Amino acid sequence: MNLKKSHIIIILLAALVLGFGGAYAGVNIAQSNDTESDQGELVEALQGAAGGETEGGEPEDIQKVGQAFNLIQQNYIEDVEDQQLVEGAIQGMLSTLEDPHSSYMDVETMGQFNEQIESSFEGIGAEVSMVNDIVTIVSPIKDSPAEEAGLRPNDQVLSVDGESLEGLNLNEAVAQIRGEKGSEVVLEIQRSGSDPFEVTLVRDEIPVETVYNSIETIDGKETGILEVTNFSENTATEFKEQLEMLENEGIEGLVIDVRGNPGGLLNVVEEMLSLFVPEDTPYLQIEDNEGEVTPYYSQLEETKEYPISVVIDEGSASASEILAVALKEMGHDVVGQPSFGKGTVQQAVPMGDGSSIKLTTNKWLSPNGEWINETGVEPTIEVSQPDYFYTNPVQIEEPLTYDQTDEKIENIQVMLTGLGYDTGRTDGYFSEETEAAVTEFQTNNDLDATGEVDEETAGMIETNVVENIRNGEDDQQMEEALNELYQ
Repeated sequence: MNLKKSHIIIILLAALVLGFGGAYAGVNIAQSNDTESDQGELVEALQGAAGGETEGGEPEDIQKVGQAFNLIQQNYIEDVEDQQLVEGAIQGMLSTLEDPHSSYMDVETMGQFNEQIESSFEGIGAEVSMVNDIVTIVSPIKDSPAEEAGLRPNDQVLSVDGESLEGLNLNEAVAQIRGEKGSEVVLEIQRSGSDPFEVTLVRDEIPVETVYNSIETIDGKETGILEVTNFSENTATEFKEQLEMLENEGIEGLVIDVRGNPGGLLNVVEEMLSLFVPEDTPYLQIEDNEGEVTPYYSQLEETKEYPISVVIDEGSASASEILAVALKEMGHDVVGQPSFGKGTVQQAVPMGDGSSIKLTTNKWLSPNGEWINETGVEPTIEVSQPDYFYTNPVQIEEPLTYDQTDEKIENIQVMLTGLGYDTGRTDGYFSEETEAAVTEFQTNNDLDATGEVDEETAGMIETNVVENIRNGEDDQQMEEALNELYQ
């Protein structure tokens, strides 16, 4: 049964990509011929249910929906479009599931989705989910406006251009945030441990390159690094090509970096795991809604001879977690922080008019049968980044000066310390040493050397911090992964 991408969609992402209007999708749960007929039956059953063609017929209570529809159309004080009521009913049913990953995608959303699973897209470039009814960033995309602005996993988006997102579903919130390249958007962000602050971003075309390679020499050994930013259509091909290139260069070890990778296509991560997981071990298991578990295997006869480790963080979700936990259970190290924890599979079923219902239908399990949903993959070597990686933007109304005490001063002290300036303390008291550190920073960055932290100085400190993080300065997680690879 041949179906278009939009007809069988296995969603592995935490939710939606801002600027996407949709989510990454996979075409099949399994790739073997033995399972294709089962998948076709599942999709046909879902499509039948969507069209009211179930074997048992419609439940009697469904008549109440029709009665409500007619009641509103005939008696409501204002005109209401039929489509508005129908889509509202669908959204209402899905909302009762209390599942952030099940949702209704209207014609416009599906149109954007179909375009963007195959091409670049415009927006701010951040993967989001709905957590406790609040739009929450899972991960910014590499080289996107969101990453450049310093947005981080678990940042909550409270408002867009001054308009609150409260009460909106995830699709509606994403629609508020996405927009054309070059347009500006102001997000109000709530970050743990800080007051809400505003971030201004200029929307851009989000890059589609997903795999980056480099080689580091560790203890005289050439070590390959493959950074995977998401699992899109061409990722497996890119990964294979770049891995082969590194192997031709004679690498003796490999680090796979999926930090900040929100996930993507299931068949892509399957292809990648088939390069590492041997045929006698499942690389993934899928559990259906009746509790039946099906393992999936590669055809790989021999494993890699060199050591491998994976680097993860709280922004590693879904397909990233499938990769990490499979290699972990093979005995490879996983370095970093516990991952996001997205262990469910969704299927998007077309409704016949270009819209779709995205419904959670399965769980994915690790090779050993572990379900990491809401807990994440635990690293074998837990490593945090330096303290200044976790600082918050500082909004200055009045300059921060000597002899003051404030949480904002503590934040500035941590950032300056991370940048190599000696503040003398990091407890929020603006001491003489802190004043000297501020003066030194201002001098080094062509600012007025007042020793006070005004809006311009705070902005420059934050810019330096973001640049350090993006450039890999003080990346303790990667450093530990490389150092432990040959132990």
